[in-house]
Amino acid sequence: MTNSLAAIAEKVDSGGRLSDAEALFLFHSPELLEIGELAARANRAKNGDRVFFNVNRPINHTNICVNRCTFCAFSRTADEPGAYAYDLQEIENRAVEAARQGATEIHMVGGLHPDLPFEFYLAMLRQVKRAAPALHIKAFTAVEIDYLAGLARLTIPETLAELKAAGLGSLPGGGAEIFSERVRAKLCPEKIPGERWLEIMEEVHRAGLRSNATMLYGHLEDFADRVDHMRRLRELQDRTGGFQVFIPLAFQPENTPLKVDRRPGYGGGVDDLKTLAVARLYLDNFAHVKAYWVMLGEKIAQVALAFGVDDLDGTVVEEKIGHDAGAASPQAMDRDGIVALIRNAGRVPVERDTLYNELRTY
Repeated sequence: MTNSLAAIAEKVDSGGRLSDAEALFLFHSPELLEIGELAARANRAKNGDRVFFNVNRPINHTNICVNRCTFCAFSRTADEPGAYAYDLQEIENRAVEAARQGATEIHMVGGLHPDLPFEFYLAMLRQVKRAAPALHIKAFTAVEIDYLAGLARLTIPETLAELKAAGLGSLPGGGAEIFSERVRAKLCPEKIPGERWLEIMEEVHRAGLRSNATMLYGHLEDFADRVDHMRRLRELQDRTGGFQVFIPLAFQPENTPLKVDRRPGYGGGVDDLKTLAVARLYLDNFAHVKAYWVMLGEKIAQVALAFGVDDLDGTVVEEKIGHDAGAASPQAMDRDGIVALIRNAGRVPVERDTLYNELRTY
């Protein structure tokens, strides 16, 4: 273990892998700008000056959910005000609209609805692919896959095979939250354990599907929990290589039952930037680190491009989950807006598809 920023910088620059203790040292270090510059160098070695984005559209097909996670402002019971479930025609209409707007990806996640059968989800995928065949369908968190397997009474590999045949193209990284059992027991006790999330993602990668990986931070966890979370992701990535991008998600406290007392060093823009930078340095086997501008806000996301970040997600239309929890960002950003944001940071905008094939350099 090295115990100084200079020694860690030398290790990173020579291609060495950071230990958990070194990552924890960085989280506790007050040297934000130095850590950011080191992360920027590490990112530049992987991605040059390119910053990726895509033109995408979320479709959150229902907010009715059997789980009631304390951090979530999105979920409802069926009889609660604001509860909804789109029918197949409404989902198709939104997908067709997205295709007309130039989207290349649909991002479909939703609640664990108590009454929808497994066949509904297969029909949803098939109908979107028929109506908008050029759209890549990125859908279902590992939590949803576990739930769907239970509905279908199939194994995880069998469930994935059915979904893939119906049109599933890749998976998002949601549902990971934080892997710590201690924190998870308070944060989302009804949700599958972190180990189960990792097991399902390993099966996803074995099935030939790529996925993202997330970490929800800024709530009840501490820095050691964040490092532990990233270690488990790095170990799985070593085995499968199936993760495309790491996305730290800043906890949005408004309208949720979870009450958090902000501790010194936790929460806010400095913590956001440091978390992204440490992720870039520690997750050496991830090609990409994303600043999700919807939750971070446009300004912090733009600054993050100097802290090891090379992806800003996408244009997004009608994002519900983060905004239900109080995200102050707009619900959409057009292509010109995101290109300008990247250019104004002195970087090169690259439009990509879901699988990081480069479509256009601006």
